[in-house]
Amino acid sequence: MDLSGLRFTKMHGLGNDFVVIDAVRQSVRLDTAAVRALAERHRGVGCDQLLLVEPAQGGQADLRYRIFNADGGEVEQCGNGARCFARFVVDQGLAKGPEIRVETLGGLMTLRLLDDGQVTVNMGVPRLEPAQIPFEAAAMAPGYPLTVDGATYEIGAVSMGNPHAVLRVADIDTAPVAALGPLIEAHPRFPQRVNAGFMQVLSPEHIRLRVYERGAGETQACGSGACAAVVSGRVRGWLAPRVAVDVLGGRLMIEWQGTGEPVLMTGPATTVFEGRITDEPTHHA
Repeated sequence: MDLSGLRFTKMHGLGNDFVVIDAVRQSVRLDTAAVRALAERHRGVGCDQLLLVEPAQGGQADLRYRIFNADGGEVEQCGNGARCFARFVVDQGLAKGPEIRVETLGGLMTLRLLDDGQVTVNMGVPRLEPAQIPFEAAAMAPGYPLTVDGATYEIGAVSMGNPHAVLRVADIDTAPVAALGPLIEAHPRFPQRVNAGFMQVLSPEHIRLRVYERGAGETQACGSGACAAVVSGRVRGWLAPRVAVDVLGGRLMIEWQGTGEPVLMTGPATTVFEGRITDEPTHHA
């Protein structure tokens, strides 16, 4: 693991923070240990996820976008990261914008930079069939009973390119996110683990949300989790087509017109600083 000389940019989307690495103009070789070392908040740079910008592999996209959680595992989707990705590649001259098409493990995604500096991400059409999430269930339903530590909860299950379980709670301030989140994340009915969202419905146009992210723990914001929460809330008859989602780090606007339509997410992306690795970061398990 040789990271010396590696250039990176630290960014965040509503407090969900990222180390963004340009692998187009510099040679980058990352393994699980390297990702963990960079993500470590005391001995590394510190982040929820690491984002890797690579050349597109096919002819339909401008660039390729890869996402690694703080535990080193590669995942399919990250909505807040996508907004930071869009801002980064335009600021760095890797793409012209205002519209950028990128390849991800979860499929092709379209990003648009707005005049006010915010970014709208076309997150694609949500998947609700259990096998596509993946989630073990006999048939698709608006909600599913899920038994966790002897108690049964009703969850919604959605894939936004990555799997989400959405649990409605009375108040996210008192919701047992720290205790229940990791148990839902590792539930055996989700064979690839799952992001656990805790949603408080204030009105059909306004919700509050906390998300315990797969491989990262609770984060300040989860863009794909906000999309999944709105989809699940719409399917269950609670929400309108356009919803303000307040996460710990701020507000996202989510729009979903219904079955067969893509989810649109709009929010900010902020550059914090740029840096270069001089000494090898170390990770202690």
